[in-house]
Amino acid sequence: MGHDAMLNAGDIARLADVGRAAVSNWRRRYDDFPQPVGGTAASPLFSLPEVEDWLRRNGKSYEMSLGDRVWQRLRAAGDDLRLGDLVGCAGAFLLYLRREPDGWKAIARSPEPAKRLHQAAATATADLPVPVDWGLIDARLYRLIADLAAENGPLAAFELLCERYVEAHSRRLSVTRADIAEQVARLARLEASATGDTGTVFDPACGVGALLLPFAGARVLGQESGETSALLTAVRLLLRDARAKVVAGDSLRLDGFPGLRADIVVCDPPFNERAWGYEELTGDPRWEYGLPPRGESELAWVQHCLAHARPGGLVAILMPAAAASRRPGKRIRGNLLRAGALRAVVTLSAGGPDLWLLRRPEAGERPPSLVLMMDATDSLSTVEAAWRAFQADPESEPPGTAQAVRIIDLLDDEVDLSPARHRPLRPEEDPALGFGAVEDRFRAAVAALPEALPGIASLAEARDLPSTTVGELVRAGLVTIQQGPPRMPPDTGDLPVLTAADLATGGGPSGRTSRDQDLVLLEAGDVVATNTTAETAARTVAEGGAVLGPQLHLYRVDRERMDPDFLAGYLRYAGTSGATRAYSGASRVDARRVRIPRLSLSEQQAYGRAFRELLALEDRLRETAALGETLIRLGFDGLVGGRLRPNR
Repeated sequence: MGHDAMLNAGDIARLADVGRAAVSNWRRRYDDFPQPVGGTAASPLFSLPEVEDWLRRNGKSYEMSLGDRVWQRLRAAGDDLRLGDLVGCAGAFLLYLRREPDGWKAIARSPEPAKRLHQAAATATADLPVPVDWGLIDARLYRLIADLAAENGPLAAFELLCERYVEAHSRRLSVTRADIAEQVARLARLEASATGDTGTVFDPACGVGALLLPFAGARVLGQESGETSALLTAVRLLLRDARAKVVAGDSLRLDGFPGLRADIVVCDPPFNERAWGYEELTGDPRWEYGLPPRGESELAWVQHCLAHARPGGLVAILMPAAAASRRPGKRIRGNLLRAGALRAVVTLSAGGPDLWLLRRPEAGERPPSLVLMMDATDSLSTVEAAWRAFQADPESEPPGTAQAVRIIDLLDDEVDLSPARHRPLRPEEDPALGFGAVEDRFRAAVAALPEALPGIASLAEARDLPSTTVGELVRAGLVTIQQGPPRMPPDTGDLPVLTAADLATGGGPSGRTSRDQDLVLLEAGDVVATNTTAETAARTVAEGGAVLGPQLHLYRVDRERMDPDFLAGYLRYAGTSGATRAYSGASRVDARRVRIPRLSLSEQQAYGRAFRELLALEDRLRETAALGETLIRLGFDGLVGGRLRPNR
């Protein structure tokens, strides 16, 4: 490969104990920063020796932990496509250490430790789902892994390697969010609360084991089409001493557990797969509720899960939001409702996924008449209480935003199971409840507008101030510019993202992403501006912690020489005036051409305060207008619908 080990931006940040934004800044400011030696433009890789040399030359302190040394040696042991196999091999070795620690001590002292290890470890780890290629790792790296296990324990050592692997391959791996996995586990444990025994838990599309790990104390079974992921899941469970068996293979086409009837089935299946086996599985007995349409692979997974649940057993499956309403799947959705199999649909986050809770009907039982609908995007913590209350008494009103809906009302021409369509009206949506409250808020907002006027006075003559450009300020070291990525992966992570829409409205970060890119971390006092004329905005960030979203630029100023609100005001004006477009008709703003007056810091701060007050007035006007629109809508809805009447 030409390099002993390679690091991404996140690895460098950990090595130097700084944020990713600092690494991005080093790359831009220092011409001698090491050039990428691999990876992609969005996620480059750098030579570890070159990075270490640069850090030493520039007086940056750093410390390579034992875990980082093991990880870097693993990455250097093969190409990126084999990284999962290398991590799996390391995990199998850690499992061997857990089971036979004395065996390794004897082998490590032998003349050919690698050869002897292959023979001994293969026998001790025969319950893994796929054979392990022990030759992927050399004796020196095995010793390093053993040292890491001695320092942290085999389980913690492997979880560290798995975490790094998921970060490195986040675009290829679909991993269930930790909060959702824990939520599913809590709901499933309610099923076992009466007996205290969770019984058998099965996941037919287990990935790297996120949904199974919370059940490590039960009998745990899993299947995964990818051999590498199946191996990682097995090792993670077995290192927890779980009674576990994991099979590698396509669950729909080649069921690894025929005849299994589990107490609990959990699943986060692949979404939108058209090549799921429609042609060869047309007559499969699992399709009790109807043959899944070619484009509805998720409904095949629902029925596969139900087929593996015992009568009365629970199925908790994550589904795309569209699966609740797509027309081709309405017949199966209707049959699930008629049979009493579908018990709840819960929206966990905006745009999905939804959590479907199902029970395999018992012979002769009377189908229920109600199904629970819930939108939990505001708080996952409310789901458990609503499900518990619905189980105890379906006829009672569940707490929060949950709603018990009559099944007969859902069996129309659409069979739409979208929770948003069936949730109870919020007070601001109900004319009878909301009109008066919104009217009071609107009156208060209008009355407060005069107080929001900025402190700005007129001049008899325009001031002709000496000026410079943002580009010159950058060259002088007063401003550093960074750019957001061209696009973000799906909202699957827990890292907040400031979007262009958030910037325009003055709202907090609404996006979410994973930590797999060379992202720009925001700090309090940073100026963020759009780089297009379509939605021009520029503001100073009050709180750090989020990352910069697409189509945004960050301007970090030297606070001892420049006021950030002062810069934000001129950037905002430049975008709306169009004076700094690269050419006539261009849709992007060339911020380096923006002219900035040369003023003392105290004068800048006075201008910055006025710009800040203007933005606050703009935000208040926008909120007042939104209240007015709500008031008008509620008025029409209430008058036409008979919930309101004229009072004068």
